[in-house]
Amino acid sequence: MEYLPAPAAPAQGHILCCQCGVPIPPNPANMCVGCLRAQVDITEGIPKQGTVHFCKQCERYLQPPGTWIQCALESRELLALCLKKIKASLSKVRLIDAGFIWTEPHSKRLKLKLTVQKEVINGAVLQQVFVVEYIVQSQMCEDCHRIEAKDFWKAVVQVRQKTVHKKTFYYLEQLILKHRLHQNTLRIKEIHDGLDFYYSSKQHAQKMVDFLQCTVPSRSKSSQRLISHDIHSNVYNYKSTFSVEIVPICKDNVVCLSPKLAQSLGNMSQICVCIRVTSTIHLIDPRTLQIAEIDGNTYWRHPFNSLFHPKQLEEFIIMDINRVHEKKKGAGAGARSNKHTLAEAWVRKTSELDTDHQYFCCTHLGHILNPGDLVLGFDLANCNLNDEFANKMNPQHIPDVV
Repeated sequence: MEYLPAPAAPAQGHILCCQCGVPIPPNPANMCVGCLRAQVDITEGIPKQGTVHFCKQCERYLQPPGTWIQCALESRELLALCLKKIKASLSKVRLIDAGFIWTEPHSKRLKLKLTVQKEVINGAVLQQVFVVEYIVQSQMCEDCHRIEAKDFWKAVVQVRQKTVHKKTFYYLEQLILKHRLHQNTLRIKEIHDGLDFYYSSKQHAQKMVDFLQCTVPSRSKSSQRLISHDIHSNVYNYKSTFSVEIVPICKDNVVCLSPKLAQSLGNMSQICVCIRVTSTIHLIDPRTLQIAEIDGNTYWRHPFNSLFHPKQLEEFIIMDINRVHEKKKGAGAGARSNKHTLAEAWVRKTSELDTDHQYFCCTHLGHILNPGDLVLGFDLANCNLNDEFANKMNPQHIPDVV
């Protein structure tokens, strides 16, 4: 006769699984985890595959119904976007954890690892981990569609400056890139004397005009043209045009102010140097160091032009220089610059070194110039000035060299 060993008695406080007879701690279902999972699948009804739409041009993802959002790979924003796709089916379970499983960036696949819990037979709580795979499909967004169409625009900003060089536009380019204002443009077209910015909405164009008026001294005007009109719904379709004209004065320009404007700025000399251009024009009088700022509105009320452009600069050598420490202020004189030093200098053209011809001038650069230095300047003594204010000035008040 053969004796079979008796089945192992369950440990103290344990019960046998009602399906397979394995000793387990007591639970409401009286089943082990393996049998419970075989009986119940808590992820049933949750899709294991899905699709997300991605625009290659602007690198944005579609958030239904019609919003496109910028998301980095494996970011919280992209995780939220993917979970929204299965939000309805996740309502029956409790989401414990969610995260990305690494995939090749060019594989067009996104894998999510989800951990969920659900109450099953007799109140037992079951936890399960599963993977949802998303296929990334390419789809062009509406904004990129309009850019590709090239002619689909609702507003244009025409920026113009009547100068021979593009100094101001190089400066504006850096500011536009810094403040990311180029993102809403459909197209940027370079034409004579300026640039055209095309936009899909009037609000974006208005924002650009406001930015230009805060950045450079300018004036603007707008117009609109009716394209179509629906008489039943009373909807009008317009194309708007904004024209922005930037003042034709740049850094290092020598200008001649009108007598009225020079007097209103604290009896400045009419011949001044533009030391920089921000939202206002900053001028300095090289004979007294008096400074003044002119905004766009003042400029268009009393317009003036540059006497020279940078290509007309000539090279001079400093023969002798004397710094002037005390200069008597004239009646009603305005503020003076603390960053510059007034000096009287004798200079000679490098092209006339074989002659004894020297020029006397006052300069605001006394703090950096020394005898023997080479400088660039404008020769007013031998030039033919074609300016309405300069031609009416007393010749004694016009310096030989600036």
